[in-house]
Amino acid sequence: MAAGGGAGNKTYSFKVVLLGEGCVGKTSLVLRYCENKFNDKHITTLQASFLTKKLNITGKRVNLAIWDTAGQERFHALGPIYYRDSNGAILVYDITDEDSFQKVKNWVKELRKMLGNEICLCIVGNKVDLEKERHDGMMETAQAEERAKGNGASQSTSSRRGVQIVDDEPQAATAAGGCCSSA
Repeated sequence: MAAGGGAGNKTYSFKVVLLGEGCVGKTSLVLRYCENKFNDKHITTLQASFLTKKLNITGKRVNLAIWDTAGQERFHALGPIYYRDSNGAILVYDITDEDSFQKVKNWVKELRKMLGNEICLCIVGNKVDLEKERHDGMMETAQAEERAKGNGASQSTSSRRGVQIVDDEPQAATAAGGCCSSA
């Protein structure tokens, strides 16, 4: 975490990387979050893209540098370039694709090996608007969330419907801590 500004004007900067298999919706999530846009016909990300988000969380200015990485296997070797020096990672899987959830475990292991156990992880099950397309034998959302808790915080969402993240609303902030906690 980097901080800048005067005594009462601290700005916190965090680098966050999105990781997951191809076509799980990483780009859709970050575009919805940063620009409130959704495109049904999104083209697959090649290598990586970079977006920023400025927040005000409980009166503290926060700048997020968000790296959206390509999920195809051929780009996996580039992962360390993008997650090096990251403060956190959002690991995304498609709730209709069991394999994409299983591969999240590999990302957790790799990130903890490369960045240590202190890396802040969030596991996101995306495409909940496609719940009825889950195949027989697929984990239900509650089961996936329970399994994900051991690896990091868990959240289910849909880029199509919108992304629900605490942002710019001091009344929604909790004293539970988090990245900007003074505790």
